[in-house]
Amino acid sequence: MSRILGLDPGERRIGVALSDPTGTIASPHSVIDRRASDPLGAVRALCEDEAVERVIIGLPTGLSGREGPSAQAARAFGALIAEGVGLPVEFQDERFTTVTAESALLEGGVRRDKRRGVRDKVAAAVILQAYLDRKDYQRDAPNTIDGG
Repeated sequence: MSRILGLDPGERRIGVALSDPTGTIASPHSVIDRRASDPLGAVRALCEDEAVERVIIGLPTGLSGREGPSAQAARAFGALIAEGVGLPVEFQDERFTTVTAESALLEGGVRRDKRRGVRDKVAAAVILQAYLDRKDYQRDAPNTIDGG
């Protein structure tokens, strides 16, 4: 089976997460520094090295569900990835993922100076896990209701 790649694109860093080969569990992988590297090249290499079949990108929406400038930037990034990598790209609502990642790191006792380096990849894992859970639920949910 192939893996699914999760990306949490920010202005300076892109958090990266990978699923296990069964598409059940998301794990933090790495952080791509947008200024120090070629983000598209790094994603392309990762997709090839890890036999990725699909890319999930965090979509920052407001509490109302509206898409603002950050969401537009994420969609543009997704289009760049889809074209440059040649894989399907889907978007996953990322509301509260950074807060969730920060809380998990605090609970894990990660020191403040270390949290910045891992927060983005943990947030990517939260985004990817939400996608995997949603897909799993949709697969298991019945498509019809028996009114009998």
